[in-house]
Amino acid sequence: MLWDKDDLARYERWHASEAGAYALARECHLLERMTAGWPRRGRTLLEVGCGPGVFLSLFHNAGFDVTGFDKSPVMLEAAKERLGNRAAFHLGDAHRLPYADNEFDYVALLTVLEFVDSPRAVLAEAARVAKRALLVGYLNRFSFYRLEARRHRLLSRAAWFSPWRMRRLARSATGAAPISEASVLLGPACAWRDGFPLWGLGRVILPLPIGAYCAFTVDLCAEPPLTPLPAWSRSAEPTKSF
Repeated sequence: MLWDKDDLARYERWHASEAGAYALARECHLLERMTAGWPRRGRTLLEVGCGPGVFLSLFHNAGFDVTGFDKSPVMLEAAKERLGNRAAFHLGDAHRLPYADNEFDYVALLTVLEFVDSPRAVLAEAARVAKRALLVGYLNRFSFYRLEARRHRLLSRAAWFSPWRMRRLARSATGAAPISEASVLLGPACAWRDGFPLWGLGRVILPLPIGAYCAFTVDLCAEPPLTPLPAWSRSAEPTKSF
């Protein structure tokens, strides 16, 4: 699927909305938690399907040397505008990554598998070019939010995954490598706010993939992680300014 300027505008309007900004902040916090034990200084991270560079900017601010890869020239140009010379960028097809085996320490696939022809092939390619670990974020088919997402043109085109199907895909693409998973954004979108009556239910990081947004890491080298960082800087979290 090739995203155009209209898709980019919809993407940015969503993240500028109250619910979208809240969801993005919670997703970033989850990714922070999932990668807290990863070494950063001098480590390379490739984001496949980087879109306009929102998460790529987050990874750069966390200390990784980042590269963005996307099929859409429109999305890649937006990412270049966001990060400038702080990242390298390449245009191409995620099914056939133009990189050598183990070229990057880490590879991230964030809400990408929902929009490709062969999720397993894309996962296998990501595992091929990753030396240490994969990070995958995806939309949970069995969540309250899916009932509402049909209103959003971008998400209505997504192939949502169940957690067990995603585990099968990961196993078939990476073998028996250890997997760690978690999720955020429990409940419908109306629960994605702080204060009465739900008091931040959407921000809770759940140890099981039962929220609307799930993430997992695949440890490809089985090295013991470093002591996890307590958090990335709050100032690194995207705001509604974009």
